[in-house]
Amino acid sequence: MRYFVEISYDGAQYHGWQRQENAVSVQQVVEEALSLILRAEITITGSGRTDTGVHCGQQYFHIDLENELDRPELLYKLNSLLPADISVNGIFPVDLAAHARFTALSRSYEYRITRRKDPFLKGYAYHFYKPLNVALMNEAASTLLGEHDFEALSKVKTDVDNFYCEISEAQWTLEGNILVFKVTANRFLRGMVRAMVGTLLEVGQGKLSVEQFRHVINSKDRRQAGSSAPAHGLFLNSVRYPGEIFVT
Repeated sequence: MRYFVEISYDGAQYHGWQRQENAVSVQQVVEEALSLILRAEITITGSGRTDTGVHCGQQYFHIDLENELDRPELLYKLNSLLPADISVNGIFPVDLAAHARFTALSRSYEYRITRRKDPFLKGYAYHFYKPLNVALMNEAASTLLGEHDFEALSKVKTDVDNFYCEISEAQWTLEGNILVFKVTANRFLRGMVRAMVGTLLEVGQGKLSVEQFRHVINSKDRRQAGSSAPAHGLFLNSVRYPGEIFVT
């Protein structure tokens, strides 16, 4: 049987989602916990990667098991064994053809910027104190909507066969002293959201015009885009799937 498992995590202590040889990742910690509980070597497949230090409100992975699970019991045991900064929120039986990564319809990220120093947001929002023109940042963000080649916002060393993504939401909102950027797409490239935020901050500071921002995207040249915003302000908020893959 195949199961989707929904998790959340604070990424501060992890080198991203994906298992690595010389660093601790979220995937590694979860696989080790599952293997211990189920008394078998368990490998999981995530809905995507997150970079070192990025947080996650909702992520899914899938596992394949021979026998049907006692889902409430496994949920309890996993949350008892996992560290406090990783939680399992649900376990769902799915169609055997469902894939945590490839069946996903969309993913939504949120980037948080605090406009004043706040000790309670340390590690969870980027403190950026310089003046920003949010209206111009939103005008530039609106040009990202639709399907485009985003090679200019991708890490250079990546294993994808194309750089096209379709963005359905890209907007800045000011909530008190917190400036929040929300972006939703069918897929994201490695480092894409942080590069996007860093480049939009240049628009907000008047270093780039909206037309120059468009030129950066069309250039397909990462060197023309802005610096990546720090990882600790980024959250993977949700992953959406077709409802029919879930077995009731």
